[in-house]
Amino acid sequence: MIQLAFRQNVLDHGWVELHSVMGNDLTIVNAARQSFGQTSTDMGEKEKGLINFLMRERHGTPFEMVVFTFNIKLPIFVMREWVRHRIASINEYSGRYSKMIEDYYIPKDSKIRSQTGKPGAYRFEPVGTFKAKAVQKFMAAVSSVCWNSYEILLKMGIAKEVARMILPVNFYTQITWTINLRSLLNFINLRSADTAMWEIQEYSRAVEWIIHQQIPVTYDSFLKNKRVAP
Repeated sequence: MIQLAFRQNVLDHGWVELHSVMGNDLTIVNAARQSFGQTSTDMGEKEKGLINFLMRERHGTPFEMVVFTFNIKLPIFVMREWVRHRIASINEYSGRYSKMIEDYYIPKDSKIRSQTGKPGAYRFEPVGTFKAKAVQKFMAAVSSVCWNSYEILLKMGIAKEVARMILPVNFYTQITWTINLRSLLNFINLRSADTAMWEIQEYSRAVEWIIHQQIPVTYDSFLKNKRVAP
């Protein structure tokens, strides 16, 4: 197990940090060669070719032998989309046992957007600086009131698990997320896409940058094969 600490800041108060990774490009090669009782000790051209073959032909099991664990700070509404990817292990910061995190997310001017169109074919467009500033002030005011009310409830002796109900979904939470590489590439394929919600795209790109540093051969093959998970 290799202990690492790569961190990418995301949004206004969020981040993605690599806690640990088990395996590398060569792990994938040797998992595939297990079928023939063979082992490679170096990453040469033949090994790179094998990874590309596995990716292209969608022989996915060898990629499951590499496992990443991340620590992530993200808004609750992003977390609600994150858990749609069920082939992973998640442990979340507990608002039952600990005081909630005070930070909350306010979008940038350019990311406050309108929504038009039909379900499944929406268009999202900026609303203009004047309206965006008004929305930011409104969101900040409501978030501040909710946080102050939450603290009042705690001082009244109300249980944390009840008091937290007053907080909106733009408040931050934290998770530890463990996922194998095959499932992780599928997450990136879906959540870095232009059709994904912008905020989760930002988190997916941060994850993508980190794995690029750890498995460069596999990542390059992922790009060559149109970013489709094996």
